[in-house]
Amino acid sequence: MLLLRSVLVCTLLAAVGCGSKNHGSTLGTGAGTGSGSAVAADPSISPVVSQDILAREPVSNTAGVKHILIGWKELGDKPGGRAHERAATRTKKDAETEVLALLEKLKAGADFDSLMKASSEDEGSAAIGKLFDVAPDAQLVIEFRQLGLRLNVGEIGVCESDFGFHIMKRYK
Repeated sequence: MLLLRSVLVCTLLAAVGCGSKNHGSTLGTGAGTGSGSAVAADPSISPVVSQDILAREPVSNTAGVKHILIGWKELGDKPGGRAHERAATRTKKDAETEVLALLEKLKAGADFDSLMKASSEDEGSAAIGKLFDVAPDAQLVIEFRQLGLRLNVGEIGVCESDFGFHIMKRYK
């Protein structure tokens, strides 16, 4: 069942053209598919995570990124956890579906900042369009740093942290 689900998600990602250019952006793919990557999909990692990007070496020691945060209800159940009110009834599977829908909109040419303001559950950075400065020692969760330093300028990818899924775009 998990393999079938992964194949379906990969097929959807291929259908929306992840990995191809769009208005100066490229979308990283989930499950290591679509870009010729030899990365094997790890069944314990969500299929929306850009394993192909995370598998490569960092392309920079610093990067400027923006992100759209999408969470789910179980994140609020963790010690010290918190989930946005929109995530209060969302399952992780529902969050994956939301991430795929947002990636499809980005592929179709949607403006990242507009989607960030409308959809991100990190209200502080979404409201002002905050650009995060990413460096190996930045005070950011490790998954955010790892993806941010592996993205090429204009590229979009997805990582998962204790806060949820981060759809990230590198600007500098």
